[in-house]
Amino acid sequence: MPLEYYALAIIVAFFVLVMTGIPVGFVVAFVGFVFGFIGFDGWLFELLPSRIYGVVANYTLLAIPLFVFMGVMLERSKIAERMLDVIGHLCGGLPGGMALAVIIVGVLLGAATGIVGAAIVTLTLMALPTLVRRGYKKTVACGTICAAGTLGQIIPPSLVLLVLADIMNLSVGSLFAAALVPGLLLAGMYLAYLLLLAFFFSADVPAIDEQERAAVSKRELGMDFLKVVVPPLLLIFAVLGSIIGGVAAPTEAASVGAVGALLLTLVSGRMTLPVLSETVKTSLRISCMIFFVLIASQVFALAFRGLDGEFLIEAMFEWVPGGMYGTLIFMLLLIFFLGFFLEWIQISYIAVPLFLPFLASQGDMSMVWVAILIAMNLQTSFLTPPFGWSLLFMKGVAPPGITTADIYKGAVPFVLIQILTLALIIVFPDVVLWLPAVVGW
Repeated sequence: MPLEYYALAIIVAFFVLVMTGIPVGFVVAFVGFVFGFIGFDGWLFELLPSRIYGVVANYTLLAIPLFVFMGVMLERSKIAERMLDVIGHLCGGLPGGMALAVIIVGVLLGAATGIVGAAIVTLTLMALPTLVRRGYKKTVACGTICAAGTLGQIIPPSLVLLVLADIMNLSVGSLFAAALVPGLLLAGMYLAYLLLLAFFFSADVPAIDEQERAAVSKRELGMDFLKVVVPPLLLIFAVLGSIIGGVAAPTEAASVGAVGALLLTLVSGRMTLPVLSETVKTSLRISCMIFFVLIASQVFALAFRGLDGEFLIEAMFEWVPGGMYGTLIFMLLLIFFLGFFLEWIQISYIAVPLFLPFLASQGDMSMVWVAILIAMNLQTSFLTPPFGWSLLFMKGVAPPGITTADIYKGAVPFVLIQILTLALIIVFPDVVLWLPAVVGW
């Protein structure tokens, strides 16, 4: 049997087993080993130790557990909760003001944590009961929170960008610089949508009651802003600025972020032994999951390439009309539909490497631009049913009265906004490439 048939079979076997509910790390290693032994009697895996060593010895990947620790610590310390309260009152005089505050806090949480699950759970527990109590339409409230929580997928220091930098052999600093403007553009599109809702359907997004706003003086609000919002902002600028500006490596900047999160928690008076213990345990669990999938994917990648899978992908792309852009759109559509069923980390380590050799052969295509398109596309996977993780996270902690239908319907406009933003980035690549060029990446 030609090796390409085995390559096709390994992909089919992977998706069939994933759909059964077996954890993806075990599936990807299992199918890799099985088909590697079928095709090569196992001798192909003599290369595996060096591949795994390359992963565990990768200095840049140390940034992942450090950024995870930074995000979990800020979430556990309730700093985000106070930020939402302060920014909500600052925006509260506008119709839709609290929803605007949720998006702004989502930007800050995304830049401070990069962990979507933590952001969604935090925002849902803090904001959803308040928004519903203040008369917001349930679908609008749910969609806003889900969209805001997923901004950590594209706004650096995103774990997605760190993973894509490793997979695509790109500089982390260049991806962080490239993602900043698209991430802020997406947040701006969300804000514009909510402002349009406030203008045309103000009853769906009412302003905070004047009596409630009057209970907090402007001086008190200003002091709260300086104490609650400014310190996390300074931490974010220190971490991102040092990476994008080339002052520090991602791992060094991540360590600064982890220490900064500890200090902020200490200064806020919320540092306790249970908080520290839970932060360490959660960070370890998330980091182990990421690294296990990363190592297991080396088995799959080795078997797939050994079975001439690259030639299978090239042949598939030859069927696609439209040249370079047709191929790119085909890949993005495939990743979009995979997002209905798979997590971003599964798509990143399994699907993206399949396309890389062909994409790298297209000399006119910037791989940094491609990486940001993939990251933006992966973000939609958090909002698309049936397995959109933002939707599932919200449903798990939503108060009584919030139905699955409310959450799914609320996410639809924001998925469309994400697709529109992705289209803008495809048509105008300078949105991505401008900042890296300015800072010299």
